[in-house]
Amino acid sequence: MRRQLSSLLLCLALPLSAQEFTTYKGHGGPIMALDVSPEGALASASFDNSVGIWPGPKWLEGHDAAVTALNYEVAPAILSGSDDFRVLFWRPDLPDPIEVTKMRGKISAIAAASRPNRIAIGSWDGAVRLLSSSDLLRANDAALLEFSAQDLHGHRSNVTDVVFSPTGMLYSASSDGTVRIWAEGESRVIANQGFGINRIIVTDTWLAYGAVDGTTRVINVETGDQIADFTLDRRPILSMDHHAPTGQLAIGDGEGHIMMVDTNSWRITRDFRAMRQGPVWALAFSTDGTVIHAGGIDDVIYAWPVALLDTYDPAGGDTRSFLRDADTMSNGERQFMRKCSICHSLENGPSRKAGPTLYGVFGRKAGVVPDYRYSPTLDGSAIIWNDATIDALFDVGPDHYIPGSKMPMQVIAAPQDRADLIAFLRTATKENRK
Repeated sequence: MRRQLSSLLLCLALPLSAQEFTTYKGHGGPIMALDVSPEGALASASFDNSVGIWPGPKWLEGHDAAVTALNYEVAPAILSGSDDFRVLFWRPDLPDPIEVTKMRGKISAIAAASRPNRIAIGSWDGAVRLLSSSDLLRANDAALLEFSAQDLHGHRSNVTDVVFSPTGMLYSASSDGTVRIWAEGESRVIANQGFGINRIIVTDTWLAYGAVDGTTRVINVETGDQIADFTLDRRPILSMDHHAPTGQLAIGDGEGHIMMVDTNSWRITRDFRAMRQGPVWALAFSTDGTVIHAGGIDDVIYAWPVALLDTYDPAGGDTRSFLRDADTMSNGERQFMRKCSICHSLENGPSRKAGPTLYGVFGRKAGVVPDYRYSPTLDGSAIIWNDATIDALFDVGPDHYIPGSKMPMQVIAAPQDRADLIAFLRTATKENRK
């Protein structure tokens, strides 16, 4: 019988190499990125706008939208990037994070190099920005270089990943289907997949990339010649991590699988269905390579011992998920699950979700839930939430009804769907409900 433990507490007493399946719980939304420090601490980025440091957790709150990129190589400090277009620098000895740069689009990736001391940032605006590590504390946003879609040698679409090789050479991937290598402000294409490339791993001798169409290839880091092809009928490739000392390459896809590749023999050692529902958005090896951490659409981080991967059932998919069977819900609840539940709780009290709780929302003034960091637009707003204002919110979309708020762009076009949502919320958010 396959084994699957779901309690972190049961594993804490065991040494890491002897642990079985472990879960880290506390985030209020999907897990978007993971990274492990050289000392072994785990950092997680979530749709709930926060960064978690494990064990703990210790919460880093400062972003105004989903946190999508992490770099823990500068430990004990950490760099985080977000859909709020900003990169923040967190140091344990500072009370607040430092905003080191703000791009013109969402942050997709952050890379760090020690020789020379450089930080590279990739963004949905098509740009790669290069900063000096020594400038991080100055908060002056003084870029050493920036390569953008307007440049002759730049990407023509979103930059999806940036990576330094061990020797400090900078590589970038893009949804334009290319991987570029940068030197002295110019680049050359080392791979042209045709479909968007989401993730890359670079060593001194090879480069691995994963693409939207499911392509997973390894090429020579200088010539671009193919070394291996691990493409399977699963798409898209969304996450990768490499553990150099043990020669392991982990690859996560949109259908919930984690494929493990031995980079010494270039063969697949394990192909594991990790997630019961949804994608594998983030992967990170432990420092000794014995554990692989993964995150996806659930608000939980999962960790498996690599040696026992194929002995476990898929993780996640609890009934609380917004991926519940639509036939089990009324239309109003379906609208809530699809449009609201990823950001908002219906329960009283503090919530780690990206938005404030909706408990008691009817008749409540906007921007007044205690201990929630509202945007300046809603802080002090005159809006009172009722049938008319909630209907208007989803009729035109939050970005038009409340410009500048944190709420994502979305519309419920059908009047009946909006009416059903409001009716559901009337009951589900009552302060005296059983």
